Amino acid sequence: MHQRKIPSSGEMLPVVGCGTWRTFDVGRRPEERAPLAEVLNVLFEAGGSVIDTSPMYGAAEGVVGDLLAAPSVRDGGTRNKAFIATKVWTSGRDSGIEQMTRSLSLLKTDHVELMQIHNLLDWRAHLPTLRAWKADKRIRYLGITHYTQSAHDELESVMRAEKWDFVQLNYALDDRAVERRLLPLAAERGIAVIVNQPFGGGGLLRKLLARKLPDWASEIGCTSWAQVLLKFVLANPAVTCVIPGTGKPEHMRDNVQAGLGVYPDAAMLKKMVADVGV
Repeated sequence: MHQRKIPSSGEMLPVVGCGTWRTFDVGRRPEERAPLAEVLNVLFEAGGSVIDTSPMYGAAEGVVGDLLAAPSVRDGGTRNKAFIATKVWTSGRDSGIEQMTRSLSLLKTDHVELMQIHNLLDWRAHLPTLRAWKADKRIRYLGITHYTQSAHDELESVMRAEKWDFVQLNYALDDRAVERRLLPLAAERGIAVIVNQPFGGGGLLRKLLARKLPDWASEIGCTSWAQVLLKFVLANPAVTCVIPGTGKPEHMRDNVQAGLGVYPDAAMLKKMVADVGV
């Protein structure tokens, strides 16, 4: 799998990861967890590492922690192969510390690679804690997130106000607003970019699945619409990693293929926008 540089450190990060919203919010039954263990095995075997989760995703953090500690996943990857990204989403310094401490406990680890202030909630209160935790090596990187276009003005302001390692934002073939200011700003300020909702929240992919894959898809090595949408996002050099969410191993096998081969050039990107009709 291709890797891209995290600007603040120079560390290389695989370009396709896995989101856990909804998909990892399951119970303890083996039949619920076995497919998720295989999702992580597929990710690791393909050379991926990023697992994005959150205390707001139901049981997801605990599920990720259990799976990374289980022999079925350890054989395929181990905790050391996982780049865990989670979030803090609460108001107040003390509440933030309590929530992040619980996240580490659920994830069965003494550190996470990335802690993100979710949806910018009370970011001024949490930033000093994140900096202190980074100094103590409880987190390696700190970041901010949002997932709606309506928040882009605020997100831009916060990106300019402080030094961040990462920003997570929404970007898809039918949701290209970040191309105008936020992606260029991230490149300018040396902020790594994680892209959520690369399938347009799922609606775009569902619509496209009813259509025949165009002939030009083979020119960029795509054999599915999911790969087309992921390669569209990864064609932007400001993007560091994309995190399509899935709980199905076959979808993870499909998604990781977008981390291989070539990406669309400017002419191909125009063709993709025109042909998909968004």
